[in-house]
Amino acid sequence: MADKKNEFLMYKGRPLVRNGNTIYYGNMNEEYVIMLQIADHIKVKDLEVADRISVQLISTDTNLSPRNRIIRKTEKRGLYSALDIGHVWLVRELEK
Repeated sequence: MADKKNEFLMYKGRPLVRNGNTIYYGNMNEEYVIMLQIADHIKVKDLEVADRISVQLISTDTNLSPRNRIIRKTEKRGLYSALDIGHVWLVRELEK
């Protein structure tokens, strides 16, 4: 039986890790990852759903200052559109 603690939720072949209202998308061993910060929620029936999300493409280089690690940023409505733009940015940057 597989150890559940070492398995990550995957999206388009890359891991998604959530800590509170922050979601990291990508492999921390690569040059860049996407950071999604949930800024607002809406209520849909009995569920709280992420509405306004800040998307940032950040460098994993720890030698850079936190401000210089941010490569691109935007704000999207809905988790799918935030993940979608984040995936495009990440793939393009990693292919360079």
